[in-house]
Amino acid sequence: MSVGAGRIVDVLVAVIGDEDGDGGLLQPLHPDGRPAGASERVADLGAAVAARERAGRPRWVWASTAASYPRLLRQGHRVERCHDVELTEALLLGQDGRWGEPRGLAAAWARLTGAPVPADPPPRAAAPPGDGQAALFDVQPGPPPLGLDALVRVHADQQARIAATAHPGRFRLLVAAESAGALIAAEMGAAGLPWRADVHDALLVDLLGEPSPVGGPPRKLAELSARIAAAFGVRHLHAESPAELLRAFGRAGHDLPSTRAWVLRGIDHPAVPLILEYKELYRIWTAHGWAWRDAWVRDGRFRPEYVPAGVVSGRWATRGGGALQIPKVVRRAVLADPGWRFVVADAGQLEPRVLAAVSGDARLAAAGGAGDLYAALAGDSFGGDRARAKLALLGAMYGQTGGEAIPALAVLRRSYPTAFEYVESAARTGEGGGLVRSWLGRTCPPGSVSVRESEEGEGPVVESAAVDPFGPRARAAARARGRFTRNFVIQATAAEWALTLLAGLRNGLTGLGGEVGAGRPELVFFQHDEVLVHCPAEWADQVTALVHEAAAQAGRLLFGETPVRFPLDVSVVDCYANAA
Repeated sequence: MSVGAGRIVDVLVAVIGDEDGDGGLLQPLHPDGRPAGASERVADLGAAVAARERAGRPRWVWASTAASYPRLLRQGHRVERCHDVELTEALLLGQDGRWGEPRGLAAAWARLTGAPVPADPPPRAAAPPGDGQAALFDVQPGPPPLGLDALVRVHADQQARIAATAHPGRFRLLVAAESAGALIAAEMGAAGLPWRADVHDALLVDLLGEPSPVGGPPRKLAELSARIAAAFGVRHLHAESPAELLRAFGRAGHDLPSTRAWVLRGIDHPAVPLILEYKELYRIWTAHGWAWRDAWVRDGRFRPEYVPAGVVSGRWATRGGGALQIPKVVRRAVLADPGWRFVVADAGQLEPRVLAAVSGDARLAAAGGAGDLYAALAGDSFGGDRARAKLALLGAMYGQTGGEAIPALAVLRRSYPTAFEYVESAARTGEGGGLVRSWLGRTCPPGSVSVRESEEGEGPVVESAAVDPFGPRARAAARARGRFTRNFVIQATAAEWALTLLAGLRNGLTGLGGEVGAGRPELVFFQHDEVLVHCPAEWADQVTALVHEAAAQAGRLLFGETPVRFPLDVSVVDCYANAA
């Protein structure tokens, strides 16, 4: 998984740090996880890791990248590859339909030895930038950490379980990509996203008005709130309160199910446009306002904590900072350093292209070789109507079955039966309570658990989905489950492609040379299928070429020789908001 690099012999080294102090233990391993030599105690674990990294580029085996890597980064040490036991355990548990069980090293060791399985320690609270930690390997709350022998044996057990999966080669790629993503997440958190606090402050004043001297809403929000109250004929109203708004609409003769934007847009009332504007500005004030800036921006950088595979599809989440929900207007504060640029790459039409690659539908794959997949479909089967072709393909992937989608889906079924059946089969499996998997092997949650992403994009919200199988909700729940599994097989595979691209791009950037933080291009942001590289202006063309090469390589690694292309829209800009 390396753009422009030669073949790497897989040398593994297990590593575990002392609970207190800077020392630790190292042990070389065979590819199957068996010890390849005696363990070695070192007094300075960071220096020992750096020395081995220079000598042999091993794959480090550790319990958790999130716990092990940040301190190494703070010491100035980076590693090329790792095997994250915790993330791998979660993937393997999913294979057995045991989604959501404890996945940490202590839990994996307990399952391996037949001991009672402890719960994972709760995630540590996200710390705003500048809050350092002293331990070499950050210590999580909970029972005392296990020793090197437990780590080695759990890793060996994981290798055996990977070999027993339906497609071991694919699953190994998934584990490698997931582990690489954990390294990248830590590195991006350490590097930070360039952020101009003065520009942020100016745009907040422009959008919201001056901040309140007593801590209340800024001027424009206060004025909007007063105008909303006047539109309802009352003296005062908390415009941010859904309950108060629903009561106000009820008094005005509108019985609404919620105050969501799409509901409000269907109501003829003078308060509606004011409320919609208030909602947008209130969100900016609370999520990315002055308090957010003071907490999360330090020394010209925004450093959130990324959570790889924080969403069940494999997409990332964040823990604090709201990095994955930065409004475009606020992105005006994301400015490259003087003499530097952002290379912003966005994968267009990614999920439809993934369907073309995984379904085995030759006609759809041929269309996926075009620059505009929807236009190719339109010319092939929809009489040149691109909008109708897009409606049909997205309807098939997301389970839209009504309105204008019905005749468009009928054309898709006739013209691309193999692709249509691919998602239909996933939907039937989900409706029947079964499990579906991504191309590389990530498994969806079981039917007993319903998962939705929080509105803030901060990760999964797990809810009980127990439904009386003979009750009136059973059929609706089954259909909802089918829509989820229909899209899971595509969205999770798209997340794998994006993560593989990211890993390949990281390797390519490393190959450009130079010292980290001293003029070398760096990954600074990743969101679903969009990636930002911060680089000196003179490197922008080379970075652009690396991005395109990494995208092509990701397609080959996942899908082999396929006519499907995965083109990227790439912009070179000095401000993130200016990216196409």
